[in-house]
Amino acid sequence: MRVVVQRCKEAKVTVGGAITGEIEEGLMLLVGVTHGDTEKDAKYLADKIAGLRIFEDDAGKMNFSVTDTGGAILSVSQFTLYGDCRKGRRPNFMAAAAPAEAERLYDYFNQELRAGGLRVETGVFGAMMDVSFTNWGPVTLILDSQT
Repeated sequence: MRVVVQRCKEAKVTVGGAITGEIEEGLMLLVGVTHGDTEKDAKYLADKIAGLRIFEDDAGKMNFSVTDTGGAILSVSQFTLYGDCRKGRRPNFMAAAAPAEAERLYDYFNQELRAGGLRVETGVFGAMMDVSFTNWGPVTLILDSQT
């Protein structure tokens, strides 16, 4: 699995003009699933993200996690994170997991975040979504479950 983590001041996702998820301060996540990913990968990333210390303390040091700050998460499925652009000009998405498996693991990932006490809002898996947010810092990190 691959997750782009962005610290945000606010974020929302709309589908067909209707807001399906909206948060204030917290994390904006773009979540991709590849072949061979398992619940172990999803749990690893959920635990890592919940404890990732990327929020600043009073001294300006990144010492707090989204769990520590009481922030929320907006999680959006993003198969294009596994786009391969090395050949030609059109991305190849062969590394992205099949939709049914990707949706199952995406849902499991979000359940694991919620089980850790986080409020998690989402988009709609497989839908055309409009995502807007204010990247705070900016702080953007890319996490992979496999080495």
